[in-house]
Order: sequence, then structure tokens, then C-alpha cells
Amino acid sequence: MRILCLDVGQKRIGVAVSDPLGLTAQGVETIFCQSDAADIERVCALCQTYETDRVLCGLPRNMDGSEGFQAKRTRAFAEKLSRRGLNVRFQDERLTTRLATSVLLEADVRRGKRREVVDKLAAVCILQTCLDAGGWKAEKKIFRGGIYRMSENHEMDMDRENIVELVDEDGQEVAFEHLMTLEHEGRAYICLVPVEPMDDVDEDELVIMRIETDEEGNDFYATIDNDAELDAVFEKYLEIAEADE
Repeated sequence: MRILCLDVGQKRIGVAVSDPLGLTAQGVETIFCQSDAADIERVCALCQTYETDRVLCGLPRNMDGSEGFQAKRTRAFAEKLSRRGLNVRFQDERLTTRLATSVLLEADVRRGKRREVVDKLAAVCILQTCLDAGGWKAEKKIFRGGIYRMSENHEMDMDRENIVELVDEDGQEVAFEHLMTLEHEGRAYICLVPVEPMDDVDEDELVIMRIETDEEGNDFYATIDNDAELDAVFEKYLEIAEADE
């Protein structure tokens, strides 16, 4: 299935699309912004044209990785696309517009014409970066229920491929493979996958839990109810995992 890519700006939205095999990106058009409703209708129409529900949005982060006004606007626009049934993901686009502009300057494209095509070219760069990194990979699902504590009889077993045994609220011991412990906005999180099948966890499901401390100073692991927090931690997990690869 093709991927439609958007470089969302305040005045223009650059659009690119992948070939059916997901190897190369081609520019499609520049949408000159009218209103969110009209712009979303145009994106939906393009998705129908290219027979896809996959939309990749460039996420303009600051150089330190933080997100400013335009990133928040992009996320809000993406949320509205999601409500229309589209499958939306994000791709870091730091310096992409600058790269696209430099390409056009080297090609001696006149100033007026640059404004018409720079956003489309930026979308091409964003999408090609995604394709070169492996394309639209299958997402792991995220387990959402339960509180766990470290088993009294087991610590992290480094000799068994980072196996950690936790005890759920019913006193049942569950073995997980520890993938990563990470920090996000001052809080610590642990990322796991079950060693054995669990009734409420699918085979491809990722378990993300926040590390908390009880009144006695003991750590426990709580799953996350806040979707925004969960998505942010999951995105950070993906960034670290892809960087390690």
C-alpha cells in the first residue's frame, strides 16, 4: 500500500506519495491552506485517489528535540485526519525544508517558483527518509492493564536474555523480556514483552509501564491510562530502538 506524506505548514501543505512497493517518493502537489476542514477533505480525496489510508506527517521538532507551536499544530491536524479513519504516523523533519530550499537554489529555481514547490519537495524528503529507514513497519500494540511488582525471589536475570519476573495484583508471577528502561519528562518507564503467552496480551503486543514508588520506598510498575503519555513514551521507545538498529 502506498504512503501519503504531508509537510504541514501554516500557509501550505506539501504532499508526496510513495510508489506501490514503498521504495521511492514522488511529489504530488502543494495544498494552499484554506481551512482545516477544506484541507482535510483534500487530503482524504488524495488518499482515495492513491487507494491508501496511510498518512505520514512531518513533525517539526526543535534542534534539541522539543516541540514548538508548529509541531502542536501538526499533531492537531493529524488528530483530525485520524478521526476520518486514516492511519497517521509522524516522521522527524528537522532541517527538511532547509534542505529542500538548498536543492532548489542549486537548481537555480526562481524565487516565486520556489514557494510553489518547496513544501512538496520537503514532503518528498520526509517520505524518502522514512522509506530508506524501512518504510511503514508494523506497529506493536500496547498492553494497558495491571500493576506489577518485582518478584521477591527474582531480580533481573541477565543470563536469560534480560528476563524479569513480576507479580501481578492476584499474586501470579509473570516472566517478561526486558527491552528497555527509559526516561521521559522526569519519569522512568520500563518496556517489556511477555515470555509466555498471556490471555490479555496479544503476541505482537508491547508492555509499557511507568515505574512508581510506594509509601515504603519499594518500586512497582503501573500501566498507563493517559493516551498522550503512552503515545509519547512509545514514540521515544521507537526512536531509541531505531537509533540502536
